[in-house]
Amino acid sequence: MTRTLIENYRNHPGEHCGSVAMRGLLEHYCGLELPEPAVFGLSAGIASGVLEMPGVQPGIMLAGRTMALESGLADILQVDYREQPDPDDDHAWQVVREEVLAGRPTMLSGDILYLDYREYKVHFPGHRFVLLGFDDEIEKAYLADRINVEPELCSYGALRESRNPPEGMSTQNLWGRFHGSEVGRDMREAISLALERASSAMLQPETTAPASLEGSEGAPKMQSGVEAVDQLVLDLPGWAKRSDAVEVAAFNASCVEKFGNGGGFFRRLYAGFLDWARDLHPDLVPEGMGDLARQAADGWTAMSTELYHAAKEDAPQARFDAAAREVATVARVERQLFETLAGA
Repeated sequence: MTRTLIENYRNHPGEHCGSVAMRGLLEHYCGLELPEPAVFGLSAGIASGVLEMPGVQPGIMLAGRTMALESGLADILQVDYREQPDPDDDHAWQVVREEVLAGRPTMLSGDILYLDYREYKVHFPGHRFVLLGFDDEIEKAYLADRINVEPELCSYGALRESRNPPEGMSTQNLWGRFHGSEVGRDMREAISLALERASSAMLQPETTAPASLEGSEGAPKMQSGVEAVDQLVLDLPGWAKRSDAVEVAAFNASCVEKFGNGGGFFRRLYAGFLDWARDLHPDLVPEGMGDLARQAADGWTAMSTELYHAAKEDAPQARFDAAAREVATVARVERQLFETLAGA
């Protein structure tokens, strides 16, 4: 029987699982201390994604961040951090055990529904947390999650199901490792590159769904960027006619405003990054960009409220129409925001 716990890892509770996990790991491995909004913004992970998922309920998911946020952050900072999936559940657990035994906190990904210390009642794949230790006698793992300073205890069975769930979508035991501690890009260059990549992705998006996610009936279809927001304005009224309208409305109301995104579909976190970046290098971020991001956040919050009421009121058409009007305002604001950043 083995018990081990990495005790010198500092976990900083925050708004979003991915940026909280990377904040702690960057501090531990690289000595880089950043506020959470900076970690989020430096990833160029801001997004507007609409995923249609065959064989999964609900059948539509809105995503306000990219699936590659963590690896994107490492690339922009020029940190040697690499992620890989592992379809073999037994091997996947053995590998990360060895990482922890070597004293290395290890990034994990999974479906939050199965984590027995959380109270989520719906599938949410791609949740991020850090493995800090394990105890074979009680068959529980120690995990750093965004909600508490102290490690959480999670049963081996729950962790196994989360990392490669038996139904829904899976990131297939995805895990990440730091192979070095050097930060190769200075902060000015990193901010500039992050702004450039985020603007490009929002204005000239790709439409290929991430290969790391697989549904029970095939890969999801995805639209992204400001064009996806424009299309969402047209599609939202039709959600009222779906057989799963209530489920789609309830789930996506939480995707936009809750589910660990800081409110406003990650836009409040991104506004904090823009303010932070302007304080450091005002020539890189035009004045008022943080305020524009907060305007977009307010619009997403208003849209979420309409979807919440739609779910409570058995999906009336008027609520979906109102949600579409809120998103139309968001689309105009976000186009202005990212075109201005691209021009700068």
